[in-house]
Amino acid sequence: MKALFYRGMLTAAAACLSIGSASFAQAQLCSDASLQGKYGQSIAGEFLGAPGGAVPQNGVAMTDFDGHGGLTQVDYVVIGGSPTGPGFQSETGTYSVNSDCTGTLTFEYSDGTQITLQFVVVNHGNEFRTVVSKLVLGGKVQSVNIASVGVRLGDAGRR
Repeated sequence: MKALFYRGMLTAAAACLSIGSASFAQAQLCSDASLQGKYGQSIAGEFLGAPGGAVPQNGVAMTDFDGHGGLTQVDYVVIGGSPTGPGFQSETGTYSVNSDCTGTLTFEYSDGTQITLQFVVVNHGNEFRTVVSKLVLGGKVQSVNIASVGVRLGDAGRR
């Protein structure tokens, strides 16, 4: 009788673990729709290999993801203590989110500047983390160590 009871308990436990694992795996699937709405970002890092050493960069951004691979953004960036413009700068870009919640985001500008970021979607799409994987300025690839953290705005930021 005890053996039958323990076998039943073991079967039930295995079934619960299987169901729990399937739910967890399904909950972790991501797509472009995982990023949707407005996200506030903090940006920090440095340009490497500059004469005199690394040059720090800091900034903030407000990014609006459309849930379909397109985005608009305004940002304010300071490099080496000097703002890169008179105020917030506007730009558009594209992004792609893989099912494992990793992705790529790209900004391309008319002057040839290109910024490519690798990112991960976390906290059920309420946050993301980026690192710049490629920065092209004036036709030259720049060596940088720049990352950002984005957090979705409250219900007002959702579509």
